[in-house]
Amino acid sequence: MAETPGKQLHLTAFMRPVSLHTGAWRYPGSYPDANFSLKHLKSFIQKLEAAKFDAFFMADHLAVLNMPVEALKRSHTVTSFEPFTLLSALSQVTERIGLAATASTTYDEPYHIARRFASLDHLSDGRAAWNIVTTGNPESAKNFGRDEHMDHSDRYKRAREFYDVVTGLWDSFADDAFVRDVESGTFVEPEKIHTLNHVGDELKVKGPLNIARPVQGWPVIVQAGQSEPGRQLAAETAEVVFCSPRDLPAAKALYDDIKGRAKAAGRNPDHINILPAALFIIGDTVEEAQQKRLKLDSLVHYDSAISSLSIALGTDASGFDPDKPLPKDLPETNASKTSREGTIKLGEKEDLTVRQLASRLGGQGGLAFLGPPDKIADELEVWLREGGADGFTVTFPYLPQGLDDVVERLVPELQRRGLFRKDYEGTTLREHLGLPRPENRFFTKTT
Repeated sequence: MAETPGKQLHLTAFMRPVSLHTGAWRYPGSYPDANFSLKHLKSFIQKLEAAKFDAFFMADHLAVLNMPVEALKRSHTVTSFEPFTLLSALSQVTERIGLAATASTTYDEPYHIARRFASLDHLSDGRAAWNIVTTGNPESAKNFGRDEHMDHSDRYKRAREFYDVVTGLWDSFADDAFVRDVESGTFVEPEKIHTLNHVGDELKVKGPLNIARPVQGWPVIVQAGQSEPGRQLAAETAEVVFCSPRDLPAAKALYDDIKGRAKAAGRNPDHINILPAALFIIGDTVEEAQQKRLKLDSLVHYDSAISSLSIALGTDASGFDPDKPLPKDLPETNASKTSREGTIKLGEKEDLTVRQLASRLGGQGGLAFLGPPDKIADELEVWLREGGADGFTVTFPYLPQGLDDVVERLVPELQRRGLFRKDYEGTTLREHLGLPRPENRFFTKTT
């Protein structure tokens, strides 16, 4: 599915944690406290907005990562802000950049999610986005009154119904329901309020939502699953897909699959932006960028690395022989299927030992672009033109320098080539992403 020549890239910044690389906080010149410092995060988002990024994207965890304490003590992701609290604060020091937060359909309720995102959308004048996740970390269950994590297929079944309920709640009020007529004393017109009265297999929600319809109609919907049910959920609901293909052929296959499913579901495939996550390390030469990565990877302790491998596999890898390949008889687990299968395939493809595979994941495995700005721009253009991506979710190797390198060196090169905007053309995140404002399903707009 090749793309048109005049198309531009979309860029979002993955900012929770501020770097996915577990050695980032130790890199020379980095801010070790960046993940939990409002001062630093305010600086980062303002730099990203000045560079005209589409959105500032926060992942989230509902439990401390399930790793041994010897590994946990080396992790810079132990603490971080709750996404809604932070993004609400950052909405007041920015004007245009989108604000995307992760919220779980497994361990929250639709009314909570609908209300929080509607509030964020109003606070930001239309810049909110909801990243739908079913939660992959089994430890989360124990923080929400459960002994075991909900089965993978059941989590996605609940997520699909959850989406319908949340979007239905956002449509509780017609856009013109609040007349606020001082003379007549009418604040809201009752006939423009819809009570959802949803009763489904998983959820029961009366409604209506107790907040006006969001500025964008609905906040932008982001989805991050790559499993079979994840792809189908993305095709039916997502407007942005956060994914992690390892190379261009895999990305093109994923791109065609999700957009093909969307078309089959009666959606416009152009209304789904697929933005693979990628690490960007910029140097004057490829060799310099590679040396930066080697330095960065050298800061990852083996205790942390083997725990990252355990999380990816969903099973304790600490007892595996570090100098042999992964065992063939890995037990089945209820962890993320995409992460597990991708890790196994990486080990097989590159014939990696457990130690080598752990070190790769303990830093940041997956897609990476390394080199001078012009070389990276060449590569990004190929991905865009050949239908591998509509843009990228940028992950930074370390902060602040890794972020500064992207916004000060790579973005100007992309702008020079006409591959990225020089200014925002709209004010809402939907406008940045070229997405329509959804019609209210319960009220026909009158002129």
